Amino acid sequence: MGDTMRTAGPTAPRDDYDAVVVGAGAAGLSAALVLGRARRRVAVVDAGQPRNAPAAHMHGYLSRDGMPPAALLEVGRAEVAGYGVDLIDARADHVEVVADAEGAGTGFAVHLAGGPVLHARRVVVATGLRDGLPELPGLLERWGRDVLHCPYCHGYEVRDRPLGVLGTGPGAVDQALLLRQWSADVVLITHTLTPTGAERERLAARGVRVVEGRITQLVTDADRLRGVELADGRVVPREAVFVFPQPVPRDTLLFGLECARDESGWVTTDRAGRTSVPGVWAVGNVADPRAQAVVAAGMGAAAAFDLDHDLVAEEIGRAVAEHRASGAAVPA
Repeated sequence: MGDTMRTAGPTAPRDDYDAVVVGAGAAGLSAALVLGRARRRVAVVDAGQPRNAPAAHMHGYLSRDGMPPAALLEVGRAEVAGYGVDLIDARADHVEVVADAEGAGTGFAVHLAGGPVLHARRVVVATGLRDGLPELPGLLERWGRDVLHCPYCHGYEVRDRPLGVLGTGPGAVDQALLLRQWSADVVLITHTLTPTGAERERLAARGVRVVEGRITQLVTDADRLRGVELADGRVVPREAVFVFPQPVPRDTLLFGLECARDESGWVTTDRAGRTSVPGVWAVGNVADPRAQAVVAAGMGAAAAFDLDHDLVAEEIGRAVAEHRASGAAVPA
């Protein structure tokens, strides 16, 4: 039989950890859960700013479909604490590599804003992203309610209703074409977008109407979206609208570590989440803006498996060196 699961973690941070996970969303908590079960010394640092906080429910997460995002995190925090993981409510200010006299990296120092410095052999960055939204009156107040982004997250809940897509960026046309799958009444409001002839043909063939005009505000009544007002005074009646936000990764820690990036500025990782900096993993939305909660959780678990194997390899190497230094006989 394995060890009995503990019901609470330590009340104060330790001096050193096998791994510090920054970010307590689905990715970070999943990584911490795997590492805690591997009997590693783990801390999770979180500033309490989950991306999906405005949403009342999350979807597409097998066995958790329709669960409030905050409830998932509450359950997840309790689970990892039960394996002795330290949960530290703080913001990680920066991370630096700790090197020996020869300049070789020996671990990391995670500096908390206004608090202690945590020392770790490895670091997992799971700090997520923020959605850059267009500045339209009424939009931010409805975000995550009836102003939405992902059809796979929220399309079913607004199925067969009058839907709108705000033409605030190049992704709006594809978003409108996709949404037609959930409703026969989908309108693309051009705003600052000028669809090409080919795009207009695809929209018409798919049954998506195009309304020309610049958006001035979203119209609400009794705490519900009623429509989209245009500059000429027209109001396009809609019960929900979709907008394609600009994803902005919360990746300050990765900038400080000088992790390699792709041509779009996003951190590059391998399939396990390893960055170009040895000992640093990046998982979830900080590395992939398309990752839903269920995908982010899988990314966190995969990184934890890889990280633990990395620690085991280091420990075996150290044990072999000590064994040889002791003059013990080498098995034939």
